[in-house]
Amino acid sequence: MIYYLMALVVLAIDQFTKWLIVKNMELGESIPIIDNVLYITSHRNRGAAWGMLQNQMWFFYIITVVFVIGVIYYIQKYGKRDKFLGLALALILGGAIGNFIDRVWRKEVVDFIHTYIFSYNFPVFNVADSALCIGVALILIQTLLEGKKAKE
Repeated sequence: MIYYLMALVVLAIDQFTKWLIVKNMELGESIPIIDNVLYITSHRNRGAAWGMLQNQMWFFYIITVVFVIGVIYYIQKYGKRDKFLGLALALILGGAIGNFIDRVWRKEVVDFIHTYIFSYNFPVFNVADSALCIGVALILIQTLLEGKKAKE
């Protein structure tokens, strides 16, 4: 199915970019792309978003496996009739597996996209995190649009 191929592309880009960071940058090293806006910064995270739940790897293993099974179930059940939802779930699946691979093999997640948004030092993230957030945002947009359509 096309959604699994899309998830695989997300996973490949995620793992390739993380490999590039690990092989070519020292931990903590930062390369400015756009001063005061965007940097490539070699960072590691042993927790979840914003460093929450540090060193709780077994928790993340169990939650991720259950989550991935749920996403696959929804792709199988709804992906064929709802392409927008299928796309969102493909992004989520690729992102979840990308960070899962890091946690299993490296015992930490490699992050490297470092932004300052209106002077706010946003936590460093990666391609998998981006795919997860975009997938969730797409589902929220679809939910809002369907709610609006149901009211009409």
